[in-house]
Amino acid sequence: MYGKSPVEFPRRIVCLSAEHVEICYALGAGDRVVGVPGTSRRPPEAAGKPKVGGFTTFRVDRILALEPDLVLAFSDLQADVVAELIRAGRPVLCTNPRSVDEVMQAILMVGGAIGAEVAARALILDMRDEINQVREFSTVWPDRPRVYFEEWPEPLITGIRWVSELIELAGGRDVFAELRDRRSARERVVDPAEVVRRDPQIILVSWCGKPADLEAIRNRPGWDRISAVREGHVHEVDGADILSPGPSMLTGLRRVHELVQETLRGRD
Repeated sequence: MYGKSPVEFPRRIVCLSAEHVEICYALGAGDRVVGVPGTSRRPPEAAGKPKVGGFTTFRVDRILALEPDLVLAFSDLQADVVAELIRAGRPVLCTNPRSVDEVMQAILMVGGAIGAEVAARALILDMRDEINQVREFSTVWPDRPRVYFEEWPEPLITGIRWVSELIELAGGRDVFAELRDRRSARERVVDPAEVVRRDPQIILVSWCGKPADLEAIRNRPGWDRISAVREGHVHEVDGADILSPGPSMLTGLRRVHELVQETLRGRD
């Protein structure tokens, strides 16, 4: 009969992206996560959870076998598996943030879906406090070094919007800031010669889970004329810190902030 059993928030959650795993644990719902992607690294206690696939390739049969009452997905890149899960009758929440504010909105959305809105609002407040601390520190700097962020090498793809925003919060100037509104990676492809022309003072590299070859970057034709290459400011940033749209992006913010400081100190 209707109304006999209590209505509950989802108890069996499968996450298809690393940031959703991290968000669930940060909101106190880690015990409800029953499946994670192979890309998940944080928190360490999630390592023992059943793996359901990578970032764009998944075993739908494995997901369905876990009997999830909520699947958390990320972006249009997972549209195919999302559609398949919906056709199989599973509820799916797919977030698609691009900016820092949209990342926080996604955290709040997930918090609401799993019954952890209070915890989500507290997490967002903590994140905003840390962002404001870094921003206030960097605003007093007399100079903001030019920064080129490389998300992929072939073709060259510069950073997604939240990365561009983190660079500026950390005290740098994204040399391709005009591309931050482009939601698709294909729209953020840049010409190697244009990178040389814009002469970044810092080059930051994170190749979406693939180890960066900094030596190959330094040896690109004509790149010896770039200030960052000449002065030794070519750095890899862990993708888990800066390309995962969740709480860990604050680790990326702190890292970029440190690298900007190092560059400024080297010019004193």
